[in-house]
Amino acid sequence: MTPTIPGFEHLRLPGVDGVALAAAVGGHGSPVVLLHGFPQTHLMWRHVAERLADRHTVICPDLRGYGASDKPAADSPGVYAKRTMAADVVALAAALGHDRFALVGHDRGALVAFRAGLDHPETVTHLGILDVVPTLDMWDVLHGVSAAVAFHLYLMAQPPRLPETMIAGSADAFFGSFLDAWAGGPEALPPDVRAAYLRASRAAVPSIVADYRASATVDIEHDRADRDAGTRLTVPVTVLQQDWGARLGYDASAVWRAWAPDLDHRLTGAGHFMAEEAPEEVTAAIRELLTR
Repeated sequence: MTPTIPGFEHLRLPGVDGVALAAAVGGHGSPVVLLHGFPQTHLMWRHVAERLADRHTVICPDLRGYGASDKPAADSPGVYAKRTMAADVVALAAALGHDRFALVGHDRGALVAFRAGLDHPETVTHLGILDVVPTLDMWDVLHGVSAAVAFHLYLMAQPPRLPETMIAGSADAFFGSFLDAWAGGPEALPPDVRAAYLRASRAAVPSIVADYRASATVDIEHDRADRDAGTRLTVPVTVLQQDWGARLGYDASAVWRAWAPDLDHRLTGAGHFMAEEAPEEVTAAIRELLTR
């Protein structure tokens, strides 16, 4: 049985272009949308969502291509563009009656959240980012052997068929390697949760690859166009991440400040799956963000 977020209702809601998204919704108050990362589903927010639900309506969707959400074929570059996935989130919130909401994303979900903040400044009120830099900057900071930590970015950037075939042939080993390597400890991902992530990812290899391939193509184009135009985030932004700058040799705070003038940049001692490893820290950061 797949674990759930206790007390949350599970819905199917419209995104864009006929895509339906699965979402867990709970709590009461001003809306906060939480977007998951790779190789996970909305379930990664289970601890944080329960905590935030005492004061907020908390909406935790599976991104298109992940979990129980629709997985459209990537028959054009835009299908898994972060611009399209951000539009999904705006449409989903609108279907629940929310034309403005705070948005927090982790990993892949953070890239969607970043794009939503740029494309929908009238809709996103606050922006939380967990453990990424924007797509354009991500490629810029990966150099030499240090880039091996992100080998999957290069694998899934390859033309269609090769990465899908390779990953599908050993899906549990591939996705499980990230769950094991990126967790601060095995207690962060109990066996039933780990199994749920593997099951969901195994069933979504083509769409997960398409999501990553978009970040090597169309997402770069969108980010570069915004950077060239001087477009910046106009809302309060909190970034919580591991000290990737020290590991890879760049100033992570400076990277983010170039996009986000109203920035609170924080480092954490937790691992990549910080919402599961350190939910109190993540919840506190979100609550503080929402007061700005």
